[in-house]
Amino acid sequence: MAGAGKRVLDFFYDVVSPYSWVGFETMCRYRSFWNVEVHLRPVLLGAIMKESGNQPPAMVPNKGVYMSKDLQRVAKYYQIPLRQPSDFFEVIIKKGSLSAMRFVTAIDLEQPNFLEPVSREIWKRIWSTDEDITTPESLLSAANKAGLPSELAQKLLEMSGTAAVKDRLRLTTAEAVKYGAFGMPTVVAHVDGKPHMFFGSDRFELLADLLGEKWVGPIPPGQKSLL
Repeated sequence: MAGAGKRVLDFFYDVVSPYSWVGFETMCRYRSFWNVEVHLRPVLLGAIMKESGNQPPAMVPNKGVYMSKDLQRVAKYYQIPLRQPSDFFEVIIKKGSLSAMRFVTAIDLEQPNFLEPVSREIWKRIWSTDEDITTPESLLSAANKAGLPSELAQKLLEMSGTAAVKDRLRLTTAEAVKYGAFGMPTVVAHVDGKPHMFFGSDRFELLADLLGEKWVGPIPPGQKSLL
């Protein structure tokens, strides 16, 4: 249950999306500055793109060129160590994030307190240190850095291949699509009994306006980066 007077924000994300990382960090910085309760919701971006008829920006040449430059600006402004992988198409388009998102979904089901730090560490691997996130060793390393005990991380990794986890990821993805999602990140603000969807990491000003809160830049007063 949300705290008294708190509005609930569903933050749908996939670690394959760099803009999801930007939105994720910004949301984590603002959750206590604003009177909100944030629910992190792992989904599979590839399935959302397919269902909505969308395609990755990098598949459009001019968008790909722009995105490369834009990520540098975004990284500086939001103070996030975001760097494009050396082989973008191999890492993002071919390998994707299915195994990673199943892993974080298992964590969400069994150890939700670790969902935020593990997601952050996986983002660092793919979008900062240019490391593979498709191997078991890589995912376990990210979990270890996030403080998840090794034996528990191994158990959750094994669990990520079960029907329960696959179904949870599928259902959460379908829920995002039902709200109208076509890309990541997607934020759904539940205000006065109604859902309000926002797409992208650059709509926090509009979200603040809906909530009657203030947007004061990438890091609000009294808060700090968790990176």
